[in-house]
Formats: sequence, C-alpha cells, structure tokens
Amino acid sequence: MATNNEAPLGSTENPIKFKDQDFETLQAECLKSGVLFSDPTFPAEQKSIGTPEDPDPKKAIQWKRPKEISKNAVFVEDTTATTDICQGQLGNCWLLAALSCLTAHPSLFMKVVPPNQSLSDRYAGIFHFKFWQYGEWVEVVVDDRLPVREGRLLFSYSRTRNEFWSALVEKAYAKLIGSYGSLKGGNISEGMEDFTGGIARSLEISSRTPRVLWRSLAAALSRGSLLSCFIQAKSASDIGKVTGEGLIKGHAYAITDADKLTKPSDEILLLRLRNPWGFIEYCGPWSDKGKEWENVDPTEKERIEVKCVEDGEFWISAEDFSNLFDVVELCSVNPDSYDEESTPASWAITEHEGCWLLGSSAGGSRKYNKTFWKNPQYTLVLKEKDENEDEDDDDDVGDDGEDGDDEMEDPTVTPDPKKRAEKQKQKVKRCTVLVELLQKNRRQRDKLNFLHIAFHIYKVLSENTCLDRSFFMKNRPACRSGKYKAQRGVWRKMRLDPGTYVIVVSTYRPNIPGEFFVRTFSKIGNTLETQDFACTSSFSQVMTAPVSSKDQERVEMTFDKQAGLDDRLNVKDIMKLFNSVLEKDYHLPLETCRELIFGEDTKGRCALSREQAGTLLASVRNLQSIFSQFDEDSSGSMSRFELSSALQAVGFQCDNKVVELLSERFTSGELDMPFHGFLSCVTRLRKLFALYESETSQEVKDRGINSWLLQFLTV
Repeated sequence: MATNNEAPLGSTENPIKFKDQDFETLQAECLKSGVLFSDPTFPAEQKSIGTPEDPDPKKAIQWKRPKEISKNAVFVEDTTATTDICQGQLGNCWLLAALSCLTAHPSLFMKVVPPNQSLSDRYAGIFHFKFWQYGEWVEVVVDDRLPVREGRLLFSYSRTRNEFWSALVEKAYAKLIGSYGSLKGGNISEGMEDFTGGIARSLEISSRTPRVLWRSLAAALSRGSLLSCFIQAKSASDIGKVTGEGLIKGHAYAITDADKLTKPSDEILLLRLRNPWGFIEYCGPWSDKGKEWENVDPTEKERIEVKCVEDGEFWISAEDFSNLFDVVELCSVNPDSYDEESTPASWAITEHEGCWLLGSSAGGSRKYNKTFWKNPQYTLVLKEKDENEDEDDDDDVGDDGEDGDDEMEDPTVTPDPKKRAEKQKQKVKRCTVLVELLQKNRRQRDKLNFLHIAFHIYKVLSENTCLDRSFFMKNRPACRSGKYKAQRGVWRKMRLDPGTYVIVVSTYRPNIPGEFFVRTFSKIGNTLETQDFACTSSFSQVMTAPVSSKDQERVEMTFDKQAGLDDRLNVKDIMKLFNSVLEKDYHLPLETCRELIFGEDTKGRCALSREQAGTLLASVRNLQSIFSQFDEDSSGSMSRFELSSALQAVGFQCDNKVVELLSERFTSGELDMPFHGFLSCVTRLRKLFALYESETSQEVKDRGINSWLLQFLTV
C-alpha cells in the first residue's frame, strides 16, 4: 500500500520490480564489492537466446560486455536518434520500429530509459528500464553481457557501432517476455503500447485523401503520438519482398516526422520514415537521392535535415505514401489525443484483468450459442455526452455488424475500404468510448501463440444484468471489435447512444484458456464494471422433499442389518446404501460420502442416524434429478459450462468468480463435472452459507458473502 507521499505501486514513479530485483540496491552492492553484475535470472546462456543452438562452431555465441566489444563504448552518444537503432539477426522489426518512434519523444523515452545511466560513471555492469504491462509499469534490471557472434552484436546495434542503449533495451524487453526468441514476429502496436502505456489503433490509408491523411498524421505527431506504417503482404511468401521503390512488404516502418515545402505554384506534403534495419531505403521521388531536392532552397533542406546517407531514414511525399503503403498504426499516449476538443482532465481510463477458464468462462464465439453467454461480461454505463457531434473519420458508429464478423480474420485479405466508407455515412452517436482487449502472456520461446480474440457490445435496460443464453439468442450486438484476430490486441472507437451496455470478451473457439486485459477510454462519469452480484441461497426450500417409501424401506432394512449399537451407519455402509439405489453412472466414491456426512449435524462423527440417512438420501435423489437435466448424454457427467445453471436450479445464485472457483475446485481440470463432483460442490456451498449466517463478526458481514465463499472454497 502506497503512503501519502509515495506514488502508487505500478506507476512510472514507483514501478513493480520484475523478479523482485531492485536496481539501486544491486548497483550499490556491485560498486561496494567491485564485481560487475551478472544477472542470475537471465543468464548468459542459450536458454536466454530462446532458439536452437547453431551446430557450426564458427557461429558459436559469446556473451561480452560493451567495452569488450568496442573500446569506445558508450551508453548514449550525445543524444538519442532514430538512426541509433539497427536490426540484427532477429525478426523483431516491430519492436525496433516502435523504439525508433520513441526516440522522437524525449519525455516518453526517459520513462523507458531512465537517465543517468553510463558505461563509465558509477558503472557496475547493471542497467534498468521500464515497460508498461497491462495497466502497470514494470522495472526490469539486466546486466550488460550481450550476445556476440564473430565479433559483432547478434541482435540490435547502433549505426556507429559504439552506442549500446538500444541493445540493452532490447535485452531487458527480451527478459520481460522470456527470451530473445520470443521477440520474433509481432505487431508494432505491441511495442508502442509497452513503451508508453498508450492505446494503439490502425488506420487504413485508403480511407482518407493524401492531404487529409497527412494533416491527421502531422497532428498526431505534434500531440506526442507514436506512428508506424507497413505495406500489407498478400501472402506469407510476400513478406520481406522488396518493391521496385525499395520498400519492404509486411515490414514495420516508423513515421518520425511530417513537414511541408512551399513552392510558388504548389505545396509539397512530406513524411519522414525509417526502416529499422538501418539500410534498404525508398528510392522514389523525394528520397535521399531524389532529383526533386535539386530545386529546393539549401536552407530548407537543412531545416528538414535531408541526409544522403544509407541509414534507413528517408522522406516521401504524402501522395506517394498513400499510393504505396496500406496501414498506419497510431499509439496515443493520453486519452485526450483522440479528441482534439476535450481536455485531458475530461477523460478517464478504466481497466480490468480476467481470464477464460476451461469449461467455465471460455465460451467461444457467437457461433457456439450454448456457451457464448458464459464468456466474461462487463457493464459499460455511458452518461457523459460528447461536447460536439462533428464526425471524426476515425470513429465507428454503433451498429450490429455482419455475421461474417464472427469469423476469424484472414491476414492475407485486405479490408474493403468501401465497406468502411459506407459505415461512416451513418449518423454519429452521442458518447465516445474506445475499448481495447489485450491477451496476456502468449509469446512462448521462439513462436507466437496468439488466440483469435474479439469483443461484442450489447445494449441492455439495466446496470445489474448478467446476460444468459436466451438474451443472446434474441439480440444482436450494438457494436463489436470486428473479425476474430490472432494478435495481442483488438480495439474499436465508437460513438454510442447514452445508456447501459454489456461488453462480452471471447476467443473464437470455446474451451481455450487464457488471460486478458480489457480497458476503456471514455469521458469521466462513464464507467466499466465487472458483472458481480451478492451470492444467495434458497437451497432448503428447493430441496424439501420427503424420502420415498421404497427408499425408506431400503434405509430401514440396511440399518437393521448393519447399524451398530448406537443405531448409526459408518461412511462405508452409507456409500453402499446410496450406491444400491443410484444408477451405476451416478455411484459415489467414499470421499464424497464422507463430505455428505460432515455436511450434516453429526457432532463431529463420521456416521448417520436413520433419520439423517433417509433425509440425505432424499436430498441426493433430488440432486440427481436436477443434475440429469444437464447431463445431456446420460453419462453421469455434465459440461462445466452448465454448473451455474445447475446451481441455480438447486437454489444457489452465484456470481462468475465463485462459479469459476467451484468449477476448478470440483472438476480437477476435466471438461466435464461428474455427479459426485456436483454433490461435493453443493455440500460445500450449503455448509459455507450456513456458517456465514451464523457468523457474528461485523467485519465479516461487511466484507460480504462473496468474499467469504472465495476465502473458504479453496480450503
């Protein structure tokens, strides 16, 4: 808990210490001992590289510190610049392009790369960097041993070869994600968000005229947004191909500046781009060697820093940019960057973490109508209207989309600009909200493992509404993120009517477990909340049913034969009694029978009286009857997705967190819940509700029944 004078934990001023490593403490220890820091949590070994070792001895990797690589090694030389960063032998142009964007914004850069780090002053072989991770800033400490092959840095390096800040940032990020290999392939929006904490979005270049596009990009740059762009690859084999203009398909470029040249008869709108490789440049009009520069005043050329150097950086006209590139990605650091008319204080960010659990809350897409309603739901209440209703080309108005949006995205298909333009003609709504869904921890070693994800937004009548299957069978979404995409994040900016909405986040297929992070940018006064409610029990009323004459006869006969002098049956005899009247698929194991007995008032004894046995058997019969309604194939088990409905039929109303915990606790990781697991679940709930009712502590009562259940269900 932060004190009044301390910044909140997870802020840039007080970041979470990754691996519990504190930079200042470790640096002080190393300076005192005179031993350079060697990081035990990210060792100088092949496992930190994260890819198979090359069998060729000549290509063996060595780990060296900067001054072992270059005698003139420095952390930062003079100032940071986009040309400081060059891509090595790793497919992480997405990350380095984002880093190139960052260097154009000194205040943002210092958040990621704290100042006063050096390879000379107070040098101890240790450095620290900060990254945004799902709502929190995390500080990552690394040593400065870098992978080298044949005398050269294996991965990121500077053009001057003696500057090492970019290589160390790359190492810190690799440590955060798991390994260098985990950085292969990705979307530049990942890097931009993790370097700023902002929210990234895509803009189809064809949706705007070159002049309008240039004006939007110039304004975004002036507001501190990070920008990048790429040419859409039509197929996997297209990725990496160099066009006749010297541009690389499927490759991330940073957009670092926008400027214009004024001529007597014309105005030339220009954008400056950078290829993170540090070489292979655009060779068309207005490129470094373009003849167009010959007629430009030398002072103008100097002002916009035209350099005829193969450094990966070049200028291109807005017209040619629009013709050659397909998509721009923008990352706005502050919510107000999305609305030029409003002030920063008028916007708020709301964040929630959650997970898709196997057989519980991983319900899949709308295609799976039996389970879609089980996905996590969040209530979005929109009250604060926009200050103006001018149409913004970036906005999508609320609409119910098309059924095709519930399909998975084909990355080789270019979005249809006509379809987007048609949507823009519709009337703009009244409340602006931007929703983003991110999936967590999906980079594994040298491969990506992103799930296909999306979100749907439904309008509802009241705030305290947990939508069930019947609702989704009758209603279409007011808006959605689009087709399911296999990338870290999906987002959408919308203008919706004031009112209450429910956001449903899902993977394309059901029963695919994963963690996620959802956040909204909206005006203060608009809220995003989880669908939680106080659990209730009416179990006793539902379960009041007398024992049948046939079962009572079986109880009497068993007690007459097996009961001891105290006229009680032990757990083994109770198990035999119950299983003699239950169908084979519903037979109970000894442990379940023990739980049933201790659910009764037995004064601590693991035995039942005649009356208790008869009453409990009637209850088990009743529970079997209810359970069978959800046992669709009469196998003695039901889908975990049906647990909340089955509990409701028994008389328990439980919120999603409690149901998820019950599902995990009583199914042992299986997709289906057996009858005996259901009995154990009901028995535990019944006992915990009874204990809560008898609790006299006001503190316990103030925390509520949900907190009580979550605390004791894991015991």
